[in-house]
Amino acid sequence: MLRIITDFDGPIIDVSERYYRVYQICLEKTRNREQRVKKLTKAEFWRLKRSRISETQIGIISGLDAAQAETFSQMRRQTVHTQPYFQYDCLASGAVEAVAQIKRAGIDLVVMTMRRVRELNYAFNQYDLGSFFPDNRRYCLSNDYIKTRDVEDKPLLMSRALNELPAAYDTWMIGDTEADIAAAKRHGIKVIAVECGIRDRSKLEFEQPDLIVRDFSSAVNLIQEYSLQTV
Repeated sequence: MLRIITDFDGPIIDVSERYYRVYQICLEKTRNREQRVKKLTKAEFWRLKRSRISETQIGIISGLDAAQAETFSQMRRQTVHTQPYFQYDCLASGAVEAVAQIKRAGIDLVVMTMRRVRELNYAFNQYDLGSFFPDNRRYCLSNDYIKTRDVEDKPLLMSRALNELPAAYDTWMIGDTEADIAAAKRHGIKVIAVECGIRDRSKLEFEQPDLIVRDFSSAVNLIQEYSLQTV
């Protein structure tokens, strides 16, 4: 059995609008009434976010003072993963077609995400994705899970998955963050990083995945080509 384990946000879901909306809201709530700030464009904000500029620094770049920027950062963390804002997510270009391609090819498909159960179910219902991922191919956090750091939590999720899933002759991970790469490397799984998510190419290169490609569709095509060559 050939298996693909994929992250959700980044490869399949584009979260940039949600993150940008929350940035705008938190900036507005943090500034003083008469204070002039520099609201970044979405492109400016997303470039900083993808290059791992801290939330506090993004606040300062936007015209907040140091104390305000810290408040802004905390507010952003408390807000960005709350239910009212998931409506701003959208499907990544070509993602559904790539998922369907995986299923047609008979490849075992697993989703592994730092979303909680309710957050993942919301997206599955919103975009009618549930049929692609049976319950026993969904690995996410419980609704009451206390997060530490994604680079520590995701390898634990990977460990659980590998203990529960049936054996596969070849397994690939597709993701867009250092947590995805760390989870795959810790368990000896080949990992492809995609540039369509929340990290830019330079940050992905630093983590040394096996390959870096443009998007989810490109990763799926590459895995299928490799699999045909090695059969």
